[in-house]
Amino acid sequence: MESVSNTYNLNGTSILKLGLIDGIPIAVGYMPVALTFGLLAGATGLTIMESVLMSIIVFAGASQYMALTMIALGSGAIEIILATFIVNFRHLLMSAAIHEKAEKSSKKMRALYAFGLTDEVFAVAATKESPVRSTYILGLGIAAYTSWVMFTAVGFYAGAFLPNLLQESMAIALYALFIALLVPSIKKEGKKVIILAILGGLFHSIFQFWISTGWAIMLGTMAAVFAMEVIDNLISKERESTEP
Repeated sequence: MESVSNTYNLNGTSILKLGLIDGIPIAVGYMPVALTFGLLAGATGLTIMESVLMSIIVFAGASQYMALTMIALGSGAIEIILATFIVNFRHLLMSAAIHEKAEKSSKKMRALYAFGLTDEVFAVAATKESPVRSTYILGLGIAAYTSWVMFTAVGFYAGAFLPNLLQESMAIALYALFIALLVPSIKKEGKKVIILAILGGLFHSIFQFWISTGWAIMLGTMAAVFAMEVIDNLISKERESTEP
């Protein structure tokens, strides 16, 4: 256990244990988010089985919150699946990056740890020296996954002890949570995030005249990203042309 940055010299059992230990901070960080998700899932109308099953199968916080919003709006299954696919597209890039850094292993092992590769798991694994042991990444994922699923159930049952009036008002908390998630990005990126949010809202409002809310959200998001990319390229070209 002496080496924390270099995981390759440890045996299978030790490295899995190290992954589980290093995953504890991630698990602790997931507790309030998973509790909130379970609480909001119950307020949205999902059963305990549906709520926990979503966390078991999907295991993606942002996508699950988006799915709750779209379920509350009455969106169809295909709309929800496509929208969450777009949100989770970054995992394709993370998986490719960690594949280059991780040791060579079987397809089954790669598929197993790839399922648990969240933003936080990726961030911790990426700080280790190459090649990172597969069992270490798996240990990180197990710690995060266990916390997420378990506290989803705890959050769902915690909602049953809240007064009916408070339970009915929890739908507002979903939008408040998205605003809270947006604020750090605004602080980091500034005007770009604000413009992107405004574009998304405008495109959604336009698309909603012709298509359902779910499709409007999905297409509005894609259109806003595309428009922002075009704006960025135009600004970059203008700066290059004005430079001496």
